[in-house]
Amino acid sequence: MSVILRQVMVIMRQVHKSAAAMSKPDVRVPARYYARLADVLARDRVDLDGVLRSLRLPARLLTQPNATIPFSKVDQLVCRAAALSGRSDLAFELGKLLTASAHSFVGFGMINSANLDQALHFEARYFGLLMPSFRMRYSSGPDHAEIQFTPLVAMSRLCLAFHLEAIGTAAWREIADLTGERQPPCRLELSIPEPLHLQRYRELRNVEVRFGVDMLPGVRLRLLDDPRGYRLAMADAHARLLAEERCRALVRQVVGVRGFGDWVAMTLREVSEGLPTLEELAATLNISKRTLNRYLEREGTSFRELSCRIQHELACERLARGDMSVTQVAYSLGFTDTSNFGRAFRARAGYSPGEHRRKASAGRVGRVGSKRGSEL
Repeated sequence: MSVILRQVMVIMRQVHKSAAAMSKPDVRVPARYYARLADVLARDRVDLDGVLRSLRLPARLLTQPNATIPFSKVDQLVCRAAALSGRSDLAFELGKLLTASAHSFVGFGMINSANLDQALHFEARYFGLLMPSFRMRYSSGPDHAEIQFTPLVAMSRLCLAFHLEAIGTAAWREIADLTGERQPPCRLELSIPEPLHLQRYRELRNVEVRFGVDMLPGVRLRLLDDPRGYRLAMADAHARLLAEERCRALVRQVVGVRGFGDWVAMTLREVSEGLPTLEELAATLNISKRTLNRYLEREGTSFRELSCRIQHELACERLARGDMSVTQVAYSLGFTDTSNFGRAFRARAGYSPGEHRRKASAGRVGRVGSKRGSEL
């Protein structure tokens, strides 16, 4: 049995255990991206239809443009595909196949943008329609732009590495396709260690690639030039407006299914650094902030209540993780100083952020001690 296969079998067992333990609803993601794996696996005579059947997934996922798949099944799919192919570069190959046109109406809006900066802003605004399991943040300045992708759901180590490689390579491919021969110089940074197929990255032109970057799990692509200076060949303001209207309608469909309160809470959690304002959320739905507030009141809640609740939940999670100081947690949630953060946290929890961290740390130690005791 190969080393890769043994590792994959261990990870598969971990995936099944974590999936059984999950209490939150399974996030569903577009199946069209994973359908492209068929092209990659075919070279190794691996039948993706057979893999789907083994996971009790319908083969129509490969042909229906709007099909979705539970992310827990995606984790299993990635592990199974890696085991059957015996290769480490599946994600790299998949990412190279994903152009902006693969992103349905979001891609249509990107292609018809006036310049690269506008295209990337468009993608970031509607990235939740493309990959709800990850978040995209985009910022730009007069001489650079930066794209960040971070995971929003728990996944196995193999699945995380797979997605970070695929997303990073796909982001580079998007830039290359949108700008053509004028592609700006880039730096691609990934939190994962160097892969076995490191030499494959030499195939990507005009980009410096770094692995094992000291940051939270994620991908960072930095453009080393002004993105506004790269005009797009297919720019069409009318076509972009049509794409925007369609994307807003799709967002409203999601809201209609979940309810306005659930959608606002989900969005606040996903865009967890510098929480969006009521005005920004209302603009995404193409309604006024007064209308959005009225909808929330009908559901027995308010933006302020949702914002405070999600802010507190995120604070508890980040304090318990232990990889950020109290000051860093405060700043990540939009507080300008730790005193205001401490007062807000104490008002909701009844004790200080530092005490929450100590309780969480003691709880982890207790769980480890209980586990060891049960093994004796």
